[in-house]
Amino acid sequence: MTDIVKQAESYEANELFDIKNSFYIGNYQQCIIDSQSEPPNYGNLRLQRDIYMYRAYLAQKKFNIVIAEIGNNATPELKPFRLLAEYLQGQVDKNSIIKSLEQEIQSMYEINHSLVIVAATIYNHENNFELALKVLKDDDTLEAMALSLIIYLRMNRVDLATKEFKKLRDKDEDATLTQMAQAWLNLALGGEKLQEAYYIFQELTDKYGITALLLNSQAACYIGQGDYKKAEITLQDALEKDSNNIDSLVNSIFIASHLKLSSDVAKRQLNMLKDSFASSEFIKNYYEKEIEFDSLSKIYQ
Repeated sequence: MTDIVKQAESYEANELFDIKNSFYIGNYQQCIIDSQSEPPNYGNLRLQRDIYMYRAYLAQKKFNIVIAEIGNNATPELKPFRLLAEYLQGQVDKNSIIKSLEQEIQSMYEINHSLVIVAATIYNHENNFELALKVLKDDDTLEAMALSLIIYLRMNRVDLATKEFKKLRDKDEDATLTQMAQAWLNLALGGEKLQEAYYIFQELTDKYGITALLLNSQAACYIGQGDYKKAEITLQDALEKDSNNIDSLVNSIFIASHLKLSSDVAKRQLNMLKDSFASSEFIKNYYEKEIEFDSLSKIYQ
């Protein structure tokens, strides 16, 4: 009986590894396909599969699927993702969503990993880094540590991101998230570390397949090295993988200005961003700069 239990646990870990890994590297459709396979009736495999399936749908911006399928009677581990779907969709007042989130966090007696990740994600979107890190600090999972590292990098606190990476490495040096965190940190450090970051992303690509996320990461390495032509080629591949990927579009606009490409191409990509990502930080900043430019132009006319 003991051998059967061990085999079952091993099978569960392997199945979840493939699903989680697909999600982490940005292969969202494969994550959904694997999650919809019929799971065995032991452990919490079915719940964990559902969690990553809905997260993959969120990454694909299929918010209505998540909202429709996660009802009021859903488990505490699933419910937070409905809140995240409503927040990202933008059709519900964001303040009321954040208020509901705060109430859920205050009534959390033990760590609900789903709630922690959703809360930190929303606070990160709101640029409220202090609250995001506060929520994450008691969650010792690899994902919580990796998200903390990302937030430190957004704050330009490479020193704190380095400390967070050491925690990740101590917990599981070979994990995909640890490898990706190492590469993100190297990107922030720049210089010779950019080539190391590129090799990490390439190794992940060789192991698990090409995704828009990994291609964008490699393009970022090229941009940091000033090799804009290679970055352009890599971004073209990324757009073939996902023509509506915000990172690919933003990076392509940046590259177009450096390579002096046709302004029509850059304008088209900008219009795609405005259409599909109107509430994104990039587009909000773009409109703010446009207003500032118009104001300054009037002064000097």
